[in-house]
Amino acid sequence: MTIRFENGIIITLGKNNQVLWNSTVVTDGENVAAVGGFSEMREYYPDAEVVDCSGKVILPGFICTHHHFYSTMARGMAPPGEPASNFVEILERLWWKLDMALSEEDVALSAQIPLIESIRNGTTTIIDHHASPSCRDGSLDLIEDAVREAGLRASLCYEVSDRNMPGAGIAENERFIKKVGKGDGQIAAMMGLHASFTVSDETVEKCVGIAADAGVGCHIHVAEDKADKHDSGSKYGKFVVDRLHDLGVTGEKSIFVHCVHVDEYEIDILADTNTIVVHNPESNMNNAVGVTKLFDLLEKGVLVGLGTDGMSSDMLSQMRVAYLLHRLDQRDPRVAFVEAPQLLLQNNAEIAERQFSLPLGEIAPGRPADLAILDYHPPTPLSADNFLGHLIFGMVDATVDTTVCRGKILMKNKQILTIDEESIAARSRELAPKMWGRL
Repeated sequence: MTIRFENGIIITLGKNNQVLWNSTVVTDGENVAAVGGFSEMREYYPDAEVVDCSGKVILPGFICTHHHFYSTMARGMAPPGEPASNFVEILERLWWKLDMALSEEDVALSAQIPLIESIRNGTTTIIDHHASPSCRDGSLDLIEDAVREAGLRASLCYEVSDRNMPGAGIAENERFIKKVGKGDGQIAAMMGLHASFTVSDETVEKCVGIAADAGVGCHIHVAEDKADKHDSGSKYGKFVVDRLHDLGVTGEKSIFVHCVHVDEYEIDILADTNTIVVHNPESNMNNAVGVTKLFDLLEKGVLVGLGTDGMSSDMLSQMRVAYLLHRLDQRDPRVAFVEAPQLLLQNNAEIAERQFSLPLGEIAPGRPADLAILDYHPPTPLSADNFLGHLIFGMVDATVDTTVCRGKILMKNKQILTIDEESIAARSRELAPKMWGRL
């Protein structure tokens, strides 16, 4: 199907970002066919379906490079026992109890809710990290089905950990990786591991072998809290990144999440191995674990992306949190204005390309037709030169009107077209208290 998204303000992004007023994006099937002026595109594509984008900004769909769909049903829940006072207690008293309590239907619903929220926020591609020990086998199929129904793109993995039994999750990961293969542009697969302090050398080596044979990377939390660093030092006499590198986990397709407590030596390893790091500012603040050394990582040439760690599916809000957090942390109002948007708009696209082999993140002929169309009337002149100011202080609060992924309209006029939000939320409200009871 050919569609004209016409008469909007197009922000192409890419290396030569352009801001094109009163312009049109034409999609044909899963890709962008043309970008040009309103009259020109109407003349060249007279029979195309029309979506009026007047009063709107058209951007490439946003990308989240680390999410936890399974955390959805924790919303509004009072964790049992005393409030957790540190990161390890948060895991032990909340997340490791919650993931164990999830049923098959809980897993599906926990994926559908954030997928709906992704569509509402113009997020079209997600790299997820899943855990549900009580219904582990086949869980990634449940999530895949939810992603395909919603119409988004996702890279999926299961969180391998030794905390319940040695190597738990390896078989589910291996099965799904073999099933997905090279992927189809919509679904991709990785080898997931929880964190250094919950996996033995033997488990890591098995995971790395499977990932290497399949040509995929590993997705693992790294030095999120000092406890991870102390564990690696006491057990193995090594820094976390050093240990994982010696075991073969590093590499250009692997994602090291957080990296809050890494030193210069470890940053050099990440840079030398071209390993991806994903920053999750809201989650780090929520768990009070510290602040990622963003500028040290970027200065060394590490590819740093932006994720949510399950906190939300709103990537624009994550970007502004990163912007504010690092200004405060550095006590310097000159920093992060360029770097925070870079994580979201440039680096996340490069990370996604390593996973999906697709050139996401730019509106141009031949590129994937993933679009986020926002209600936004610029109150001051808007051009490529001052776009970041509008992004950080204006578009971050704009409402997404239309979301397009793979050329298919998933939401139009703020109405989701692919998935029944009301019934899914109602069912989740029914099941969530039962899951809470199982904790």
